[in-house]
Amino acid sequence: MAAPKKGRRPAGGQSRPGRALALILIAMVALTGGMFWSGHTTPRLGIDLAGGTSITLKAKAEPGQESAVNETNMNTAVSIIERRVNGLGVSEAEVQTQGRENIIVNIPRGTNEKQAREQVGTTAQLYFRPVLAVAAAAPQPMPTGTASGSPSAPPKPSASGATVGEKSATPTATASTQGRAVTEALKAPSPTPTGTPKATETPKAKPTPDPATAALEQKFTTLNCLDPKQRTAAGQGVLPAQPAVACGKNAIGQWEKYLLGPAEVEGKDVDNAKAAIDQRSGQWIVDMEFTGAGSKKFQSITSKLSQQTEPQNQFAIVLDGEVVSAPRVQTTLSASAQISGSFNQQSAQDLGNILSYGALPLAFQTQSVDTVTAALGGDQLQAGLIAGAIGLGLVIIYLVAYYRGLSLIAILSLGVSALLTYVLMALLGPAIGFALNLPAVCGAIVAIGITADSFIVYFERIRDELREGRTLRPAVERAWPRARRTILVSDFVSFLAAAVLFLVTVGKVQGFAFTLGLTTLLDVVVVFLFTKPVMTLLARTKFFGNGHAWSGLDPKRLGAKPPLRRTRRANASAAGPVDPKEA
Repeated sequence: MAAPKKGRRPAGGQSRPGRALALILIAMVALTGGMFWSGHTTPRLGIDLAGGTSITLKAKAEPGQESAVNETNMNTAVSIIERRVNGLGVSEAEVQTQGRENIIVNIPRGTNEKQAREQVGTTAQLYFRPVLAVAAAAPQPMPTGTASGSPSAPPKPSASGATVGEKSATPTATASTQGRAVTEALKAPSPTPTGTPKATETPKAKPTPDPATAALEQKFTTLNCLDPKQRTAAGQGVLPAQPAVACGKNAIGQWEKYLLGPAEVEGKDVDNAKAAIDQRSGQWIVDMEFTGAGSKKFQSITSKLSQQTEPQNQFAIVLDGEVVSAPRVQTTLSASAQISGSFNQQSAQDLGNILSYGALPLAFQTQSVDTVTAALGGDQLQAGLIAGAIGLGLVIIYLVAYYRGLSLIAILSLGVSALLTYVLMALLGPAIGFALNLPAVCGAIVAIGITADSFIVYFERIRDELREGRTLRPAVERAWPRARRTILVSDFVSFLAAAVLFLVTVGKVQGFAFTLGLTTLLDVVVVFLFTKPVMTLLARTKFFGNGHAWSGLDPKRLGAKPPLRRTRRANASAAGPVDPKEA
């Protein structure tokens, strides 16, 4: 008779549970240590649990551009707003569309919540416009006779050889002087007569001013930048190719009004922007770098402006219709520039953040701003935890009543799964910005049933083997392959459902899907590395191995058959091997 092959474990052979238990123990210690080392010992809470602000924005198209409110531009706006807010360090801000023209922004309570609220609806339409005239903020009566405007302030030195200077601290001229400058700057050229003029033609009368020019001059003259409503409406709805009027603050914080020419450079021509401190003046500035095409445009406009006198040697940086800076140009610039003005650290960083992530393709109007209090979120979390505790208690009661001693293994496995889930949620907060919200809590509660189902499958397979008359130790090993296949198929279906739900949904529903997928994966880990090895070890004890009445594995209660006895094939006669045909 041939000797049995070495290296193969027969069906029903004992496994080595110590290795699996050591592996999961090391993983638990490492993850727990990492949680305490990172300092994040509790999961981050979402807006519905920690409180925060929910903002509803409604898109509005400029006149004649109603078709701009479309799915592509809305999705682009969502992406830009999300990057802006997260760029401020406010993680887990939820930004999603609602309907055709609304965007919902949920900002959890945090240190930069205020700055995030200010930036979510900022369209950041950035234009570089040449300055045609500057006047005091409020309208002033036009004196009769020859105007004697106050002298313009001398140009300030440039902050560096590659940058432009700051705005003047005083108005560059009085209203009377600027009135003539407006007329001169916006005076429409006389139309060229058609055909060849005859010698006997008498000179034509001077053409009347262009109505659009007269309207813009009137708007500039009557604009009062001290009125917040007029200040906000001044630069709105103006196309880049048209001249405009706008308000802005000078270096000492006083409002001024500007008459501006058509935009020469747009915000999309800015490649990067960041806040910095001017080494010479010690003031906060915003450094900008232009794209290739933007550098050419910027070089062209600064070359022209550097040859002009004040205020025509200034260009205004207009953000959402307001002049944030109007530096003088003293030399031709190209690839980079600086925005200087009355910035502090926060305002410079905010402007750099907005310019870095780009302008929104649409203008938005804030429809509502709702504040979710932490107290309300705490009540909701408490209710969710109570529901989870009730569900867990019912599962434990069922396990104890039906499986008796086996329920100890199930309870320990649930405890290990709960510990791993908590630690991973705490670590995933700072790692990927995961925030625990109410749907995520619901996903964790649903996972209790999925995990308990895996235990029940394995226990029932073991009981089936005992009913066939096998003893416990081989029954544990023989039941495992069939139970393993069932558990893997069941968990795969649950994980697939969670993955699809995560991909096709947005907002809080994704929290439910993420938690469900995470706990499903942990169920596989716990069953393979903890439940099965612990069951193998307990099968070697007298309480379980001998089928105690309270073990849940009593052969009599299970209606087991008489013990199976192994039969050996009769040995062949000494004369030689038996003919297979005869056998």
